Amino acid sequence: MAITYSISDLAREFDLTTRAMRFYEDMGLLQPTRSGPGERTRVYSGRDRTRLKLTLRAKRLGLSLTEAKEIIDMYDSPRDTGPQLQKFLVVIAAHQKQLEDQMADLQDNLDELKVHQREAKALLAKSISQSEAKNNGAKEKP
Repeated sequence: MAITYSISDLAREFDLTTRAMRFYEDMGLLQPTRSGPGERTRVYSGRDRTRLKLTLRAKRLGLSLTEAKEIIDMYDSPRDTGPQLQKFLVVIAAHQKQLEDQMADLQDNLDELKVHQREAKALLAKSISQSEAKNNGAKEKP
């Protein structure tokens, strides 16, 4: 008999809320069967567990849920994996470029902050120096 999981089993295992699990189901990422009175109980298969694991991995890589679904759905096909791998490489290359661009922007911002920090410190030192000179000049006059 195949191993099955309840919504709370998978939510607990992957540290998710049951609401998130239902959202992934609404997105078509998970397809549990239903059982029990009124078929209200969701029953997840090993396939659903794997799809959930891949979905969360895709999210960590910065992929949208739509992109994750496209790639994961391609892996459900038992045919040649070449197209799936090509699609995956295209998607992660785009995300890599996006992250590299963001890193460059952040580095530019840090560099600009350092310039402003140096300028502010220099102005503060000048202000303190002038204030001390003014105070010393006032002390010397009787």
